Amino acid sequence: MQAYSDDLHYSRTSVYSLQYHLIIVTKYRRDVLTGSVKQELEALLRSLADQFDMQIEEMEIMSDHVHMLVDASPKHSISSIMKGLKGVSARMLFMHHPEIKQKLWGGHLWQPSYFAVTVSERSEEQIRHYIQHQKPSKGKTR
Repeated sequence: MQAYSDDLHYSRTSVYSLQYHLIIVTKYRRDVLTGSVKQELEALLRSLADQFDMQIEEMEIMSDHVHMLVDASPKHSISSIMKGLKGVSARMLFMHHPEIKQKLWGGHLWQPSYFAVTVSERSEEQIRHYIQHQKPSKGKTR
């Protein structure tokens, strides 16, 4: 246990190291996460992460989906974290950017599902690299 002590988090009742690769996708894969919407979403997700005792280690926001590598606390379940991230971000973005509702039928920003996978110390670097290289190369749009 000593070898991994830098990666461990200590709370009053637990010692933990929980990393997840999370992906959320816009409804109908609509390209609405651009410009000021993208900037506001990034700030929102980082603020919400603090509320869930979670650190966003890597994040890339594409026009129709978001990848995050997070270090989470066992205090909150992944389903409650995702419900909070998706619910609050949708409400805030719709309030500040009502124009994005026009691209979405039914007024939902996110798909009802999400992707979550645990990250091991062996796969962490691969996932970091994958998220960092989500940006399309010049000439391609996504």
